[in-house]
Amino acid sequence: MPLWVFRQAPFIGLTLLGISLSGCKPKPVVGPPPKPPEVFVSTPLVRTVTDFEEYTGRMAPVKIVDLRARVSGYLEEVQFTDGADVAANAPLFRIDARPFVAALAEAEANVLQAEARLERASRQEERLTVLAEKKITTTEDFEQSKFDRLEADGVLKGMLAARDIAKLNLEFTEIKAPFAGRISRRLVDPGNLVMADTTPLATIVSLDPVYAYFDVDERTVLQVRRLIAEGKMTSARDQAIEVELALADEADYSLTGRVNFVDNQISATTGTLRLRAEVENPRKLLAPGMFVRVKVPIGVPRQAVLVPEEALGSDQGQRFVYVVDADNKVEYRRIKAGRLNEGMRVVNDGLASHDRVVVNGLQRVRPGITVTPQAQPEEKKEAVEQAAAESAPSVLVETPTPQVGRATPTDPTR
Repeated sequence: MPLWVFRQAPFIGLTLLGISLSGCKPKPVVGPPPKPPEVFVSTPLVRTVTDFEEYTGRMAPVKIVDLRARVSGYLEEVQFTDGADVAANAPLFRIDARPFVAALAEAEANVLQAEARLERASRQEERLTVLAEKKITTTEDFEQSKFDRLEADGVLKGMLAARDIAKLNLEFTEIKAPFAGRISRRLVDPGNLVMADTTPLATIVSLDPVYAYFDVDERTVLQVRRLIAEGKMTSARDQAIEVELALADEADYSLTGRVNFVDNQISATTGTLRLRAEVENPRKLLAPGMFVRVKVPIGVPRQAVLVPEEALGSDQGQRFVYVVDADNKVEYRRIKAGRLNEGMRVVNDGLASHDRVVVNGLQRVRPGITVTPQAQPEEKKEAVEQAAAESAPSVLVETPTPQVGRATPTDPTR
């Protein structure tokens, strides 16, 4: 036997001993599989929604006038309080009227003179007419009397016109409110010279109703006009359309208005079409220059599914939900989401009304795993349904092509 075998024998023996001992070691006990995670699921709500777009608008008065005097003179009196509400025909400014009173008196005196001349010329013509019939006067004298009467009549008419102008000028010394509204501060103090049709005195605006101007983008204009061409929508020029408005400090739309103007061309600068809505303002809450959010309905009412906002996830900008199938396995489902409304999100595509959607515990689930679905708590479900019911049918969604055969909507952009 070779020498190296004897030298390696202890090591070989130890190795064999270890192998034999390891083969006799008992197998570890395997515990039960982990319990599937519990998640809350709920079926989507089905509501009737109306598609619409939201735009930013600015309030403007229905009537606005920059007050100016129609005659020149020195301002004598201001008859209003700066920033006050004034009634129609209320006196606002008074110009020194004494020169105009004198001018009217002179014009009236000229009228009296012209009337006397006309009376004298008329009687002279009557006498010469009788004499001409008897062949006692000449034809030249008769015609002269006729022309004198016509001349006197023309002079009288001119004097009457001058008197009317003098009366108007005297009336123009009293500057009155052309309509009921709110006036600005005075721009000229008493004692200053006011030039006719030049010197601004104040500005007055009407407050009830008011206008809301807003601009619709060209994409929406084209989409809606194609629907009109297909006979699926009605133009706002043919049928009034109601819009909703929200103020800067409001989350909800508390005001309503009616579109009464659509511009005839798209702005080459902004690529938008201007629309105008008339809004009642009995409480004087709105003021010209305010910014508002305008919600314009577009399309026909339709059935849509809504899910709680917390049920949606985002994957590189793509919205998705987790759906639990009949075997309680989680399925990753991409959706096309609409706008948010009172905590509920409109789902335009990718979800059916019978699907069980994971509404809580998204961080504990992954596609393909098995879960233990639990019904959504009743108080939470009732709160969500109540919020959706109160907000329906005013759900803001993207604007798909309306379905044929439904009620004809109104187009605010045509």
